[in-house]
Amino acid sequence: MSPGRLLYIDAIAGVAGDMLFGALIDAGASVEGVCAGLDRLGVDGLEVATERVQRHGLSATALRVLAPDEHAHRDWATVRELLDLARLPSRAHARARETFRRLAEAEGRVHGIEPERVQFHEVGAIDALVDVCGVALALEELEIDRAACSPLPLGRGLSSAAHGVLPLPAPATVELLRGAPVYGVDGDFEFVTPTGAALVRALAGEAFGPVPELVLDSVGYGAGAAELADRPNVVRVLLGTPAADRWAMPRRRAVLVECTLDDIPGELVVDAARACIAAGALDAWVAPVQMKKGRPGFVLTAIARPEAECPVAEAMLRHSTTLGVRTTQVSRWELERERRTVAIDGQPVAVKLGWLDGEVVNLAPEHEDVVQAAAALGRPTKGVWAQAWAAAERELGQSRRTTDDP
Repeated sequence: MSPGRLLYIDAIAGVAGDMLFGALIDAGASVEGVCAGLDRLGVDGLEVATERVQRHGLSATALRVLAPDEHAHRDWATVRELLDLARLPSRAHARARETFRRLAEAEGRVHGIEPERVQFHEVGAIDALVDVCGVALALEELEIDRAACSPLPLGRGLSSAAHGVLPLPAPATVELLRGAPVYGVDGDFEFVTPTGAALVRALAGEAFGPVPELVLDSVGYGAGAAELADRPNVVRVLLGTPAADRWAMPRRRAVLVECTLDDIPGELVVDAARACIAAGALDAWVAPVQMKKGRPGFVLTAIARPEAECPVAEAMLRHSTTLGVRTTQVSRWELERERRTVAIDGQPVAVKLGWLDGEVVNLAPEHEDVVQAAAALGRPTKGVWAQAWAAAERELGQSRRTTDDP
């Protein structure tokens, strides 16, 4: 399986939908090709205009959407139907839909309503629809398979919107950026718009950080409208093929949460580890150590997604005797995962599969399912585990033979 082409979004002055669209055009996507796809939205008189501009001496593409004025407030169901009827290429359609889904959920959390009832207001306007779909179509032209993004700058201040005066960053932007690395910038400028934040999260997911190792083949700059005193108002995109990523395997951000204990019974340490798992940790473990003055002790460690760091740390503090926990930011290379169920004499047992380059490299029956099946059948656990493993192997073998048959 090829690792595919990679897009890195360098948010020098943040990111907005039109800036990212312009940067992708600047990087090589054709305006004509993208506009041919945008025609499927069915908007009469729609045009996309580009212009070469200078931002602090940098040449960049500024993009404007020319369309009839409208003041429609579309809800998520209406936008979803519009996208479905546009018949965009499948991956472009999925990316555009995911962007608006994230927007709907973020707005719903901000206003305390169900996502289906969210009225998009500003982001439901034609230019925002064009920005989102334009980015998705440009990514297809450029054959981008994966994306990553730099940490994002955030200003602070107030802004007028359809709901009234709102703080900057916009509340929906803050919701969309939960778990993403951000940093503060002086000034009351909207560096990251809700549409820009939704696009970044839909495309990059949790892949934030420095520029990944890649063979760089194209660069593009997309300009914002305003002139900024302290930086060029541009977003830069870097395109290429991963140099070090031999496998199409995502590297996701995670955090280690741990503490050292020397005044707690071993049984309670295990209970604390279980509490961390219940709070959202991906895994937790206990290791024996020798403390100062020769005392025996334990290190309790949990690994979690960034958004689960606080609940896991709280669980560790509540369920152990520590007075503090340490955290370390890490990354995890993760196999593509699949869960299948096999039947052992009528008893269901889930089996986890780990895929790498289209090949299953890990296979593990779920222990709790094995224990329940063994109890129901009156057999040793190790025998049922072996049967489940063998049954899953047979299923995989049959799938391979069926796929390979002419």
